[in-house]
Amino acid sequence: MAVRPDTKKTDTSDRAYTAPLHKQLAALCYRVGKSGREVLMVTSSRGRWILPKGWPIDGLAHGDAAMVEAWEEGGVRKGKVAAKPIGKYMATKISEHGDEEACETRVYAVEVSKTSKDYPEADRRERKWVSVKKAANMVTEDGLRAILKKF
Repeated sequence: MAVRPDTKKTDTSDRAYTAPLHKQLAALCYRVGKSGREVLMVTSSRGRWILPKGWPIDGLAHGDAAMVEAWEEGGVRKGKVAAKPIGKYMATKISEHGDEEACETRVYAVEVSKTSKDYPEADRRERKWVSVKKAANMVTEDGLRAILKKF
């Protein structure tokens, strides 16, 4: 059986694994509120509730790139980002041509110590601090929901 150049064989059967076309980085921003741990949720460009996320940035470690997204999309001015991702999940991205493409998102925990009301995408996004349980119920991606439940 021929395997396309963009696939990797994972076992001796005839099934092939296709590596994700895209990779993104997300910031799971949290703080301890009056009723326990809270997570920062932001709206996507399509109005869904998500974690701040974006593309890797040349010259920056992945956790640092996730912090850039936390600032731009959620107004996180200061925080301590984990050196390694706490998890990853697969999602489908819709290309500019309307095609569905696989995307792996790596999630980095960020302990938030300071936020700002004025941040780059404040006029385009809503943000909300919610319990971890509520955050898990707000998201549409099963993999992200699982990461939130474990958090």
